[in-house]
Amino acid sequence: MTEKSKPPHRQKSKSRCLPPNAAAEIFRRLREATPEPESDLEYVNHFTLLVAVVLSAQATDAGVNKATKNLFEIADTPKKMVHLGEDALREYIRTIGLFRNKAKNVIALSRDLLEHHGGEVPRTREALQALPGVGRKTANVVLNVAFGEPTMAVDTHIFRISNRTGLAPGKNPLEVEKGLLEIVPEEFGLHAHHWLILHGRYVCKARRPECEACVIADLCLYDAKSVAV
Repeated sequence: MTEKSKPPHRQKSKSRCLPPNAAAEIFRRLREATPEPESDLEYVNHFTLLVAVVLSAQATDAGVNKATKNLFEIADTPKKMVHLGEDALREYIRTIGLFRNKAKNVIALSRDLLEHHGGEVPRTREALQALPGVGRKTANVVLNVAFGEPTMAVDTHIFRISNRTGLAPGKNPLEVEKGLLEIVPEEFGLHAHHWLILHGRYVCKARRPECEACVIADLCLYDAKSVAV
């Protein structure tokens, strides 16, 4: 192939990012729509929150709530959970995806809490992630909801929104998490991840985003908006 006949070089397109000042306006609008966002998971204390978040991996919050409604009435502490045992726990959560492995992890983390943390849920990411079945996202949720830390728990909704809108593009959840932590103004830090989750769950959906109902449609860089702005 001659130099003249070579196909033109195509540069890879770079992820488009919203300007830094757009983040404040986005979260201002999301806060205005939902001033006090809360987790959809139902729990009664820090331990049951931790268990619920572990169970929610690859499952819906509604499905987890249905399974844990009766479970938490009899096992709302690590000691009670260990006493319940893995076999019985499986029966309570068998409607949840990956229930066998999750039951094993819940019993193991309950024992770990009793042996190493006095039965209390630890307040550091390192200690939380050392528990069986607890990854970075789960640790971030617990730190945020239980202890009021401005963490960013990147789930599928937040990952999608951050890339789709240009708010904080990233190739993986950790990149998106770091990007969001850099641009989210401090005043919105506590509830930022809840606002994004709710927006992704009910408005900026995966298959057919409801752009006509979106309060940030005019700021979004999504090319396939379903409504003109």
